[in-house]
Amino acid sequence: MPTATKRPREKGISIYRPFIFGSIAKHINPSNRPSTINADHTHQWTLYLKPCPPHPDLSYFIKKVQFKLHETYPNNLRTVEAPPFEVTETGWGEFEVQIKIYFVPEANEKPQTIWHHLKLHPYGPDAERQRETKAPVVSECYEEVVFNEPVEAFYELLTTSGGGGRGKGSKGSKQMSIGGKGDRVAELPFEGLYSQKEEGRELDRLGEAIKTVEVMVKAERKKLEEKEKILADLRSET
Repeated sequence: MPTATKRPREKGISIYRPFIFGSIAKHINPSNRPSTINADHTHQWTLYLKPCPPHPDLSYFIKKVQFKLHETYPNNLRTVEAPPFEVTETGWGEFEVQIKIYFVPEANEKPQTIWHHLKLHPYGPDAERQRETKAPVVSECYEEVVFNEPVEAFYELLTTSGGGGRGKGSKGSKQMSIGGKGDRVAELPFEGLYSQKEEGRELDRLGEAIKTVEVMVKAERKKLEEKEKILADLRSET
């Protein structure tokens, strides 16, 4: 990311930090609707940007987070300057949300913008059950912010005072190292929703899917060859 002013940088180093952003939406029960909620609104939802477990905090490198809601909301530019970085509202429609991340002054980095689609209604194979049970609709993503050749002060902040272990890598690499207990590091945990174990399972699922597709392609190719043979035989008889 470009910087506002020139400061000494840690050459050949990249450091990344993970986080999760997304939303959770709950259906508003008409029989228990608070009088303060607009009569047209069907859901209560929360937009958020939060740490990736097991890392407990983002505020050591994020100064504030700005959520840009749909223009129909009063004061649609919501800025949150301390954890939890989240905004809760009610509404009836889905829309794209602009999320702008501002880093601490030591970073000397420009804000980073990401986008999230606020989802109120369930989709996919389990959608019918979710609609019947009015289960909360969760839509979230794992993301990483990469600091290429960070300025010296920010490098110190990221790699000391609980910000993770020190480490230097080749230019363009994603650098991290494992510190002691309680350190903030960028490594995925071994277990959990966003983890090395789940990543391995997903790779296994993709591998099995590829094998299934290969078998299907082989079967279809065989069918095609058989039909071409029949067609050739018919042509030879005429």
